[in-house]
Amino acid sequence: MENFMDSNFLLETATARKLYHDYAAQMPILDFHCHLSPQQIFENKPFSDVGEAWLAGDHYKWRIMRACGIDEEYITGSKSFREKFQAYAQALQNAIGNPLYHWSHLELQRFFDIYEPLTPESADRIFDAASAKLAQPEWSPRGLVERSNVM
Repeated sequence: MENFMDSNFLLETATARKLYHDYAAQMPILDFHCHLSPQQIFENKPFSDVGEAWLAGDHYKWRIMRACGIDEEYITGSKSFREKFQAYAQALQNAIGNPLYHWSHLELQRFFDIYEPLTPESADRIFDAASAKLAQPEWSPRGLVERSNVM
């Protein structure tokens, strides 16, 4: 069985797969839009967990949570990042077909090697696995930028 949203996601033809995997995938990314602030990249302070990395400042994720009726305490309020991540997983199940659904799962795959869909049932397991990786020094903000081949 293939992985959920595997490495050929959206690559529907042999030509598309060849062009992407043989040429485009290794190309550097020139990124003028990033959800890491220049200060975060400069200071290179590790994230406490995946909840902080994903939810401390991503207005796209906040928007879907608000649209799903999640209480603001779980978005920008005082709830823990684990609780916020659980709330995000609850909202994300309603976002199938929204680019945010795909982006979130591609981030889980490409950064954390997690191929399981993020659901309310998997949220704690995914939170722990992704947070364990972020605890390693090479997973700092600057490390994430380098890992992404961003110039």
